[in-house]
Amino acid sequence: MKMKWIWIVLFGWLMLIHLSCTQPSQKKAAGNLVNRDTAVQPEDGLNRNPANFHYSKHARCRMDCRHIDESEIKDILKNGTINYRKSELNTDACHQKYAVEGYAKDQHLRIIFAPCGAIMTVVTCIDLGNEWECHCPGDH
Repeated sequence: MKMKWIWIVLFGWLMLIHLSCTQPSQKKAAGNLVNRDTAVQPEDGLNRNPANFHYSKHARCRMDCRHIDESEIKDILKNGTINYRKSELNTDACHQKYAVEGYAKDQHLRIIFAPCGAIMTVVTCIDLGNEWECHCPGDH
């Protein structure tokens, strides 16, 4: 009988660890899923108001040569439209990539976001209307 309880407690403990590692942003916003300013949007699952931003070297380079600043990136995250055909969502939470499109100044942009917990990584920035002469790490 004692062994049965040990297995039940162990299983419960493992489930709690699993849930806390895979869905931290959803747990924080669970009470306010319909408010536009909350961390999790029910219609698309993307955290549109992350606690922290990280910019890859590639994203910083692309932002520089395309004259895109951080406020424009954040505005597109908050108000842009997810292009599901260009997104990679069929993977675990910390390997998903969202392609979010919107306008900043006179540029039609696609920003690739990679969320993981409370951190939103900006992977790259694409100007859909203009070709820019950029020499960024990872370019071929």
